[in-house]
Parts: sequence; C-alpha cells; structure tokens
Amino acid sequence: MSRKPTLRRELLAARALLTSQDVGRAASLLASAALDLPELAGARTVAAYVSVGREPGTHALLDALRARGVRVLLPVLMADNDLDWAVFEGAEHLLPAGRGLLEPDGTRLGPRAVLEADAVLLPGLAVDGHGMRLGRGGGSYDRVLARLADAGVHPALIVLLYDDEVVARVPEEPHDHPVDAVVTPAGARRFPSRAS
Repeated sequence: MSRKPTLRRELLAARALLTSQDVGRAASLLASAALDLPELAGARTVAAYVSVGREPGTHALLDALRARGVRVLLPVLMADNDLDWAVFEGAEHLLPAGRGLLEPDGTRLGPRAVLEADAVLLPGLAVDGHGMRLGRGGGSYDRVLARLADAGVHPALIVLLYDDEVVARVPEEPHDHPVDAVVTPAGARRFPSRAS
C-alpha cells in the first residue's frame, strides 16, 4: 500500500500550523531565490500557478516574472482534472474558481499550451534528494508532465516548497517524474539531470 496518503496528511497538517506571517515571509524569500535561478532568468514563457491557503506563496514571483516581460501561463482546472492554460495579466484578472483556486480570466489556450514553456513551476508537498515530487494526489500535474514527455519537450521543472518539505524519500510510482530543482526560502537546490 502506498505511503503517499499518510505523508500528504502529515505535510498538510504541518502547513496548517503556519501563520499568515510565516507564509508571507516565506513567499518573499521564495520569490527572491526563484528569480535568481538561471532557468527562470532566461525564460520567455513560464507555466506557473497561483498559490492558495498555506501553499508556498507565488504571488510576488508571478508579479516579478510578468514585470520582467516573461509570458506567464496559469492553469485552469477542467472538469476531468486536466489543466487548460491562460496568460497571467495581473492579480486583478484572477477569479475565484472551484476547490478554492484562483484562475486567470483570459482566453483559454488549451492543454498543450504548456508545451511552449521554458520552465514549469509545480506545486507540491515534498521532494526528495532524487528530485521525486509528492503532489496533492489529484493527478492534474501528472497529466501535464506526461504531456511534456510525450511531446519530447523538456522545460525546467521546478517545485516550490518550504524548507522542511525537502525530505529523505518520497514514495515513487511508475508514472512519477523527477523535477530539476526545488526552491525553498533557504535557496535553490538542483537535482541530477533527468534522462532525455
């Protein structure tokens, strides 16, 4: 039996203990560390997401990328849990959506729009020393990663986490894809290159 559900519950419980101040401080540090990554410094298009609740904050990072002239794609959750994409035009163009998410109000570009990204920022709950990411279990980003692999495109895969969410080992399944780097408030860490 997979240990993923238990590990997810433990990590979400730890996040629930964070204060708004903890989340805000971490978001500022995360943005700074992420913006220093060469993979983002040279990116023209970045697929990202809007953090909600106690997730590691992305709002400052999204604004900074957009201010740099980067085309930022944000996910739009579809009924089947797959992701469509739309361009981020600023916080004033984000609308409440299902599951407490915020989504862009712009034109939908289709699920394959992610193939244009130079880097993909992934939500997660943990990553291990081999770059294996533990997601929330909905499968949306598993589909995105499979779509990238099927198309033979290899954007930088970057997960944003809190410092204590870099763990010794994440339970791994055949469909799981490793990431290239993790960014935490303490800084960035790269993992061995994925097989092409």
